[in-house]
Amino acid sequence: MKVSILAILAGIALTAHQAMIWFYAPIAQSGPVQKIFYMHLPCSWWALVSFFVVFIASILYLFTRDDRYDRVAAGAGELGVLLASMTLLSGSTWARAEWGHWWLWDPKLTTALIMWYVYAGYLVLRNTPMGRDRKALVCAVLGIVAFLDVPLVFFAAKLWGSAHPDGLARQGSGMEASMWYTVFAGLFAFGLLWGAMLLTRIRQLGQKARLEAMLVWDEE
Repeated sequence: MKVSILAILAGIALTAHQAMIWFYAPIAQSGPVQKIFYMHLPCSWWALVSFFVVFIASILYLFTRDDRYDRVAAGAGELGVLLASMTLLSGSTWARAEWGHWWLWDPKLTTALIMWYVYAGYLVLRNTPMGRDRKALVCAVLGIVAFLDVPLVFFAAKLWGSAHPDGLARQGSGMEASMWYTVFAGLFAFGLLWGAMLLTRIRQLGQKARLEAMLVWDEE
């Protein structure tokens, strides 16, 4: 699918999602601040998906040494850190209104913050001066090792307890059907946006690699 078509669909879906947030989903007992949840959850979900893509692409690079997988890992890593940052910021704002604290050192939040630091370091490594092949190899290893924290973030509430709900579809959550529909509409809309942004970034990195190869050829 063309990126332009995906971007248009993402724009339509995001507009519809915003309409559902403000005009369809009921106001929860906690008040309008609960609306942050409809943005917070998709950001968190697609951040985890991004890091999973980094993990898979890193494995494929180690086996094939194909630069395309390195570019996929790089683009997904950037998207993952962006979405994880939005998750932490929106979650902190929500927590201040709901719990009276900007931050709680509970297992899910702590593992999420560690994950953010690890992948921020991954991006720093990608911008470190180093030979292209050597950098791709080191980043692939780190992209695999870093993923160890991602399942801990996802299952932290189940393993150690947390102020967060235990999973997306837990029973007895008190959420009405319209609230769930809005949640899934957000996941879908953010998924389209995620796909458009990832494809765009991969193509940019591919063009950058071709330009760098041409410059090296000219210097020779």
